[in-house]
Amino acid sequence: MTLTIDRRSVLSGMAATLAFGALGVRGAMAATSMRFLWWGSKDRTERTFAAIKAYSGKAADVTIEGESFGWDNYWTRLATQTAGGNSPDLIQMDYRYIFEYARRGSLLDFTPYMGKGLDIEAFGEANINSGKVDGKLYGVNLGVNSGITILNKDGWAESGVEEPRDDMTWEQFADSCAKLTAVKKRRSFYGTQDASGLEPALECWLRQRGKALYEADGALAFTAADLTDWFKFWGELRDSGACVPADIQALDQLTIETSMVSLGKAAASFAHSNQFIGYQAISKENLGIVSYPINGTDGKPGQFLKPSMLISVSAASPNKDAAVAFVNYLVGDEDAAKALGVERGVPASSKIRDFMAPTLNEDAKTVVDYIARLTPKVGALPPPPPNGAGENQFLLKKIAEEVAFKKTTAEDAGAKFAEQAAANIKRG
Repeated sequence: MTLTIDRRSVLSGMAATLAFGALGVRGAMAATSMRFLWWGSKDRTERTFAAIKAYSGKAADVTIEGESFGWDNYWTRLATQTAGGNSPDLIQMDYRYIFEYARRGSLLDFTPYMGKGLDIEAFGEANINSGKVDGKLYGVNLGVNSGITILNKDGWAESGVEEPRDDMTWEQFADSCAKLTAVKKRRSFYGTQDASGLEPALECWLRQRGKALYEADGALAFTAADLTDWFKFWGELRDSGACVPADIQALDQLTIETSMVSLGKAAASFAHSNQFIGYQAISKENLGIVSYPINGTDGKPGQFLKPSMLISVSAASPNKDAAVAFVNYLVGDEDAAKALGVERGVPASSKIRDFMAPTLNEDAKTVVDYIARLTPKVGALPPPPPNGAGENQFLLKKIAEEVAFKKTTAEDAGAKFAEQAAANIKRG
């Protein structure tokens, strides 16, 4: 196998060119050429290309071209390519989108390959089922993760304010963040990002109150009043100075590089546990992770374990067997594990976890330890999001910004989001 790098690759949604030419050149006699599309940070891109390069000694007749985009640009890119009949062979897939793509016939059913080219028995039933839609397997788990509050530990230490901990309530979190901001040890440095437009944070908050984003039948599982309360909570944090103001939060484009912690604007941000590797890789400061704040001692569990992402194969791929072979390599081969580490999450395969344990660095151990201590406290995996739900995370960000910039009230925003979110699902 030889490797082709697509120089259109975009790191984290920004127009940056990848200089990976030294990894290899196109093989003129390659029998099979495939495209692999993923989202993620620069660190993820480097690790992915390293894994692809390692595959060269196992499949010399295969060429794999890679493209990377930021989260928000990724789904537009994938939708455009799929609709145009130019879908990549290998697709990094998210739990929220896999149902939509599978039910539209865009993804390959892996079920016939189980035990026949796809050996994932060591995943365990729960991690295998996380890639199923209507009883068929359309995605293979690339890692297990959950939500995190990522901390700039240096920033908290120099402030003298107690940093957030696993058992801290939302009110305690808000109070600590306001105190850090008030210390003013750094210019334009705040306790936390404004997470009012961040869907995973909203979902956790709703679940802690006995609600959810969606019912099993796809209907909304929250009310306009719930969203009003959410927007009001973050409005109070803006008023107290606990979170960044609207103009600073607007810099966040849902990428690691543009998060408030990475930009040095806040001492706390919300992310996914697998992203910690990427955060620390680009930060000169010491970072740490704790769980999301809780809703008091009697609150329901808000967090859950989920596939950080999955890998799927296009139903239209002319290289289905070769693509499945590469998927099997990514999740079950020791060379791939060395290259990927835990940046995409804690490996679902018990065999690969055991192999990696002695080799993990401190950042990787931080992630593995976090998942271990969180596991006893999590709730059930929520129902799959319905078709059209993918639009709602961007809708939330848009409406939250309108509230933050005082273009609308929390009450009107709650009603607007509930109405438009329901319409997106109906249309989807």
